[in-house]
Amino acid sequence: MRGDALPHKIPISTLVLVHTPDLRVLLLERADYPGFWQSVTGSQEPGETLGETAVRELREETGIDAGAFGGVVDWQLTNEYAIFPRWRHRYPAGTTHNTEHVFALEVPEPIAVILNPREHLGHLWLPWNEAAPKCFSWSNRQAIEELPQRAIMQRTHR
Repeated sequence: MRGDALPHKIPISTLVLVHTPDLRVLLLERADYPGFWQSVTGSQEPGETLGETAVRELREETGIDAGAFGGVVDWQLTNEYAIFPRWRHRYPAGTTHNTEHVFALEVPEPIAVILNPREHLGHLWLPWNEAAPKCFSWSNRQAIEELPQRAIMQRTHR
């Protein structure tokens, strides 16, 4: 929870799908909502580019250095969704929607992660078709469902 002294979140965020070449996906269990699984997510901070937000959130939530794996890939995919009422207090008064930008990071195999215990309770590496239905967020599910096609496109453009 954000204290009164902390600034409100900006309603612009990134979603980072961390995956292996054989499409195993990293999922994180939320500490503030046990049983709810998601990819790396986080709000943009003032002055950051979206890519910088994705890289920062990845490091903060998992300890993964995106640069060690070639960097994040911007899917140029944006989703707008209603912020769950339980989390609206984190945003400026009257804010009801967030704009999310999707990124991906391919790692060679399931790698060790260092979770921030204030944010996440656990992690799983699952095949994409098992990871997608486990996500509580429709936009996260949809991004994972697009992963096989996006991965093929990415490999053909290397």
